[in-house]
Parts: sequence; C-alpha cells; structure tokens
Amino acid sequence: MAASPAILRGGFRPFFLLGATWAVIALVLWMLSFSGGLALPSAFDPLMWHRHEMLFGFVGAVVAGFLLTAIPNWTGRLPIAGWPLAGLVGLWAAGRISVLCSAWTGIATAATVDVGFYFVLAGLAAREVMATKNRSLPVVAMVFLIGLADVADHAGAAGLLPDREIGMRAGISIVVMLISLIGGRIIPSFTRNWMTKQGITRRLPTQPTRYDLAVVISTGAALLSWTVAPDARSVGALLMAVGAGQVLRLLRWGGLRSARDPLVFILHLGYFWVPAGLLMLGASIVDTGIPRSAAIHALTAGAMPTMILAVMTRAILGHTGRQLAANSQTVLIYVLITLGALVRVATPLGILDYSNGMQMAALMWAGAFVLFLIAYGPILFRPSLGQT
Repeated sequence: MAASPAILRGGFRPFFLLGATWAVIALVLWMLSFSGGLALPSAFDPLMWHRHEMLFGFVGAVVAGFLLTAIPNWTGRLPIAGWPLAGLVGLWAAGRISVLCSAWTGIATAATVDVGFYFVLAGLAAREVMATKNRSLPVVAMVFLIGLADVADHAGAAGLLPDREIGMRAGISIVVMLISLIGGRIIPSFTRNWMTKQGITRRLPTQPTRYDLAVVISTGAALLSWTVAPDARSVGALLMAVGAGQVLRLLRWGGLRSARDPLVFILHLGYFWVPAGLLMLGASIVDTGIPRSAAIHALTAGAMPTMILAVMTRAILGHTGRQLAANSQTVLIYVLITLGALVRVATPLGILDYSNGMQMAALMWAGAFVLFLIAYGPILFRPSLGQT
C-alpha cells in the first residue's frame, strides 16, 4: 500500500474526493437543464437523472468510501488500496459517464455498468467481512440492496415498471436506514467521548439500547411500506409515528450539550433531518398540506449531505493523523449545507419564490461542496502525517 500514490491508500480518499466533485457537477448540469439552457444526453428524463445521480452517483460514492475505510477497522485486515481500488473507482466513474450519455450508449449498457459497481463493491466488502466472521455483514447487505434499487431505477426510467419511482424510493429508504444504523453507533459514541474529555459525567449518551433497536426496526418497516405503497394513509401515520420515535432517540444523545464542538454537533444536526423528513413525509401523505417534495428533500438535501459532510470531514482529519478540530472553513461548510437544506425544503412550502429558492439552495449546497474540495481535497492527495 505504501508504494501506491497517496490518493489510492484508502477508500475514503478517491471516493470522498470524486463524490464531492460529482455532487457539484451533477447539480450544475441539473440547474442548467432545469432552466432550459442544456439538453442532457441521457435516456433518463432530466428530473429522473438528477435524482438518480444525487442518490446512486454522489451518495453511492461516499457510501463506498466509508465502507472501504470502515472494513479494516471492523476486520483488522489490510484495506483495499492501490490498483484494485483504482479499478473500483474507475467502475464508478464509468457508471456516471454511461448514465449521463445513455441516450447514445443505450440504457442497458448504462445499467450494466452502473449497477455493476454496487455488486462488485458488495462482493468485495462481503469477502473481507466474512473472512473474519465480523458482525457487520448487514451493512454490506444494504450496499447490495442499493444495487437492487439501482436496477429498479433503471427499469423505471426505461418504462419497464408500472411505478417509475419505486427504485428512487427504495434507494432513499436504504440510505436513510444506513444513516439510522451507523448514526446510532457513531453519534452517541463520539458525543460521549467529547463529553468525557470536557469533564462532563452526568447523563452521558449510551451505546444502542433495546429502544434504539425498536426504533430502527420500526423505521425500516415504515420505509419499506412507503416504498411499496407511497400513498396509503396508514403508511403516512406509520411514518409520523417512527419520526416521533426518532426525535426521542436523537434527544437521548444530548446534542445541544455538544454545541461547542462543530465536529460533534454537526452529526446531531445532520441526524435531525431524519426525524424531520419522516414526520414531514408522513404528514404529506395524510393530506396536511405539506408538499411531498419538501418532505423528500428534508431527507435528500438535508439528512444525506449533512451527514455525509459531517462524516467526510471527521474521517479525513482522523485517518490522515490530523487534529479532530473544525477550523473556520469547516464551520462555513456546515453553515452552507444547513442553509441550503433549509432553503430547499422551504421552497416547495411557498415560503420563497420557487425559481429564486431553487437557485439560492443550489448555490449554497454546491458552495458547501466546493469549499470542502478546496479545504480537504489537497489533504487527500498527501500522505498521512508521519508517513511518506
């Protein structure tokens, strides 16, 4: 691994870099298409392409980076690095190009390349985890499920399914479940560690309890129900119930007491969008006047990118031997992504003019990732501190 370029010495390096880069590029292309200034060469219609690339392109890259970085910690085995890692990155990049140009290459070719990335990633991860009989196989299984959701999204775009959006809903549901599972591990742990260092000894967050397990299982059941029956009023009521359960779960982690440390507090703020999105989604189904778009963007423009930036900034600092402290650039990244999410959710609610709101949200959202690339991109190309 030491003989490899620094950018290929850990999965987080190329995938965090390219995931953030693609987030900006895909958003710019979507906004140009939205304004009528660009016709995308994709077999997907512009809105479906935007959803697909934000979910299966951008989020998928970060999931890969996180998983490939976490597996060595779970298993004690050497990380996938060097040319094998470069090949996996190349497969992801080929998926982005093939989906964007699928009007030329054909949707079948695009689907094969795009979906193939998830199945190869899941296979590699399963091999590593099973070699040590680690208990993290359910997380690996969820990557395989994202691949199946990707299949459904391609099939929907091709008109092969009566419900064209089932793949999108499945993908959103799986990623929200990953946030719920992984967030439930790392947020109370990091918060407890910070509180302990600050000399706080009362009401410390604990590791997941039976209550957490019940909330996660019920959230999975609610999201599965939404995936297959998105308009059922009973599903709306279930989503609101689990949203309330997630609120209580978040409160038990003591996030407000960690507000002095941006690296910790942003994890709580990012997770806040999960119950907010679930409550809004349920409310939109039971006809309370909340638009479905606002609810979905609470999850996709709020929870997902905020948690992604929270995890990426922390992981890069920690895995490159740097101090776990947020500088002014990092704080600005968090402010921009939070404001962008708030504006994007507020726009369909009629609080802002739709066109102006979309542009404002896009500028702040993209600005967060551009600043991330400026602040953290150079670190990803350099060896970790103390290495050559």
